[in-house]
Amino acid sequence: MSAPRHIAIIAPPTPGHLNPLQVLGTALATHGHRVTVVHLAAVSRFVTTPGIGFAALDGAGAPTASIDAYLAKLADPTGPVGLTRMIRSTAAMTATLLDEAPDVLRAIGVDAVIADSAEAAGALIAERLGVPHVVSITGLPLLREPNVPPPFLGWKYRPDRIGRFRNHGGYFVSDLLLRPITQVLASRRRAWNLDVRAATRGRLSIAQCPQALDYPRSAAIVYGGPWRATMDVPVDLPSDGRPLVFCSLGTLQGGRRGLFATMAEACAMIGARAVIAHGGGLSAAEASALPGDPLVRAFWPQEAVLRQCSAAVLHGGFNSVIDALAAGVPIVALPIAFEQPGTAARLVRIGAGRAVSPRGLTVRRLAAALTDVMEGAGYRAAAARLATEMLSAGGAAEAAARIDAVLSTPD
Repeated sequence: MSAPRHIAIIAPPTPGHLNPLQVLGTALATHGHRVTVVHLAAVSRFVTTPGIGFAALDGAGAPTASIDAYLAKLADPTGPVGLTRMIRSTAAMTATLLDEAPDVLRAIGVDAVIADSAEAAGALIAERLGVPHVVSITGLPLLREPNVPPPFLGWKYRPDRIGRFRNHGGYFVSDLLLRPITQVLASRRRAWNLDVRAATRGRLSIAQCPQALDYPRSAAIVYGGPWRATMDVPVDLPSDGRPLVFCSLGTLQGGRRGLFATMAEACAMIGARAVIAHGGGLSAAEASALPGDPLVRAFWPQEAVLRQCSAAVLHGGFNSVIDALAAGVPIVALPIAFEQPGTAARLVRIGAGRAVSPRGLTVRRLAAALTDVMEGAGYRAAAARLATEMLSAGGAAEAAARIDAVLSTPD
């Protein structure tokens, strides 16, 4: 065991990242460490795990209401306008963290950082303060490699000259799109007299992604399984002989009533029943008007529900995907944005699901995909193999032990 440290978590202000990180933080506490999430004051509503601290930024660079505005932009990241707006908002969020978090971390006595890979500020803040950091990968691994396609594209893995050439072009486009963020990072490096050319590497890159789900890589990543609390929430779902299909678009995309209606009707068409989690994105009237007799709530105890389902229809959000795989449930993925196309392509590669474009999606097309994954034994067998891998990986407890070990090495 290392000497106890005060560890700051720097991550995007979304439940999809903060929820698993709080479970990881709880596991780190068993090693004697103190864990504090650092972000704008409004993010405190997402930090609900006992024993995990929260330290607010001064907020001079962004008012409290900006978190809700930022989340609204994340919910609509498609199209040229939506994508550009989302990237600029993310760059502004990163700038706020870079400008305000170092003083907060000094004030509360932080001596190590968990820098989530989806928020570029964390690693640079640790370098600025001269404290060790670990890179957490709560979603799809984003590390750039010549053989690995950009995660926002659903390209197949192709480790040959043509594939590398194609990937190079994809990364060139992504570099152009992400310039607002890289310019923020470069400007702070110059202001802090840090080497602009240097890559900020953590002592460890650790993921809740199982290795079999990712493409082959040369980078050193410690793969694992879901960082989840061990408590089992009971759920009593009606049993009338119809197979159940879990349907979710996550918390950010949960307002897409048209997609939920298509899911519900497709399930009914094949004699199944949809179990819909809309994340608070639908009104009571919209939820009750969905066709096909679905079971609808804003939130379900996801892991418990998935264990009772025959398939899942998901947008490719990473937490939902690995929860479904951990339950041995095959998936029909409807990727909308972010790294969801890359996650869907990996599901197809390992045979645990199908990927269907949500654009112009028809009931018949979704019903056919659902029938395929529910009746094809190969899909369930592939999901079961992933479930076995993740079960043996040790989850948050093993990840925390790895982090504790690496923090015990001298600075």
